[in-house]
Amino acid sequence: MALEFTVTERADRASDAQRQEVLANPGFGDHFTDHMVRIEWDAEKGWHDASVAAYGPFQLDPAAAVLHYAQEIFEGMKAYRHADGSVWTFRPEANAARFARSATRMALPQLPEEDFLQSLREIVSIDQAWVPDASGGAETSLYLRPFMFASEAFLGVRPARKVTYSVIASPAGAYFGGDGIKPVKLWISTDYARAGEGGTGAAKCGGNYASSLAGQLEGIAHDCDQAVFLDSSTHTYIEELGGMNLFFVYKDGRIVTPELTGTILEGVTRSSILELAKDLGLSPEERRIPIQEWKDAAENGELAEIFACGTAAVVTPVGELRWDGGSVDHRREGHTDEIATKIRSTLLDIQYGRAEDTRGWMTRLV
Repeated sequence: MALEFTVTERADRASDAQRQEVLANPGFGDHFTDHMVRIEWDAEKGWHDASVAAYGPFQLDPAAAVLHYAQEIFEGMKAYRHADGSVWTFRPEANAARFARSATRMALPQLPEEDFLQSLREIVSIDQAWVPDASGGAETSLYLRPFMFASEAFLGVRPARKVTYSVIASPAGAYFGGDGIKPVKLWISTDYARAGEGGTGAAKCGGNYASSLAGQLEGIAHDCDQAVFLDSSTHTYIEELGGMNLFFVYKDGRIVTPELTGTILEGVTRSSILELAKDLGLSPEERRIPIQEWKDAAENGELAEIFACGTAAVVTPVGELRWDGGSVDHRREGHTDEIATKIRSTLLDIQYGRAEDTRGWMTRLV
């Protein structure tokens, strides 16, 4: 049976002037709406006490299991304002399914899909004034962050018997700033791995992102934006960035992305691009890609484009690849990022309601 949410509207909402000041330049992940969703779970009652209330801190016992054993997961989604004022989100069923898979891997309870989807409707409904107006082509949205963590106070190493689920929301602009399509420079991380075989790489959990930060700092030290992680066993095959999947477009019409090996997060944007590629006359492939193939194909001209993708950044072209002792510049004369730009605009047009949603990917929230 679906949960029923109790709603307590806060009396001290942000004023219209305060909200408009934020929406004029939201950044990414810097500001939060007035309310949050919360649902509790325990081994005896299951899911219960579903509520919407004022955004604010959690009160956690110092022995809360999440603080000691990192038993937590999350999702990232966006709510888009359409021209008629309605608010929609993109493929939420895919996020709900991934959230359930992540929960299983992290020994957390699965939240039913209908409750996951309803939690999104609840937060957007009460805070819909925070969804930016995207008229004029502005790439703004309301970023939604569902997450779950072990809230039981217990220091033994076992799955928690008390868990908290929540959703918070944050108005967002382009992830990398500007118009969101500035090519990024990538650093090959050879000293660090994001995830290992049999580990949590396919789960969307904080530990995978924490493990990517040292490699990212290494990249920043070499004037790069992100790090490329290789497989932990042989340091031979490309996996992903710290928070995005990679695609390689070859001049013969192939579009290739690393196959899912259990160490790579199955991105919703990634799976969508694999479908859209066929509409553009491209031949999508999922396979293991040696890092040497990237270097060689870039040098000999076989590669037409490389781009990264994810919910936050959508599609971002790769301009340069660097490593200890070398680099390759993809910004050659006449380079246009044609495919990346086309895929990006196609996704955005569907998400913002500017193009027909022939696949039923969009779900109305308000």
